[in-house]
Amino acid sequence: MLDYRFPTALQMVLSVAMAEQLGKRSTSATLAEGLEANPSFIRKLMVPLTRDGIIVSTLGRSGCIHMGRPPSEITLRDIYVSVIEDKKLWASRPDVAPRCLVSANLCWYFKAIAEEAEEASLQVLEKRTVAQALDELKQRNSNDCVPQVSPSSCSEKISD
Repeated sequence: MLDYRFPTALQMVLSVAMAEQLGKRSTSATLAEGLEANPSFIRKLMVPLTRDGIIVSTLGRSGCIHMGRPPSEITLRDIYVSVIEDKKLWASRPDVAPRCLVSANLCWYFKAIAEEAEEASLQVLEKRTVAQALDELKQRNSNDCVPQVSPSSCSEKISD
């Protein structure tokens, strides 16, 4: 099964950062609409992103979502680790009976490869910040799209 948490969270954070640059308002509803995602999925992803200080959400009629730290201080690894938590990139099959050289040793072998691949992926994500990602998107922009967020300001912070 494909896991869409990271790409969705990345798009959420980039959308919030872009909206802030444009002086626009982001809400879970506007994010869900813009990402063509279920609003409950967006709210579910907001929990770890808020917990880890990547985004901040405010309550009330004029509530909105904004960046918890400057985009230049948030790496893509931060977003990945926040929403994926302890789920591994690849999982081995530990329930295979040890009937031969391969089945008796594949679990530890595959686990070592999976750990190496995950560390390589995390290193790539660590090199990129939200600010750099936005700059790259702007440079490679092939559309004249207009952000679909409404203007307003944020005022009330969610309490834990």
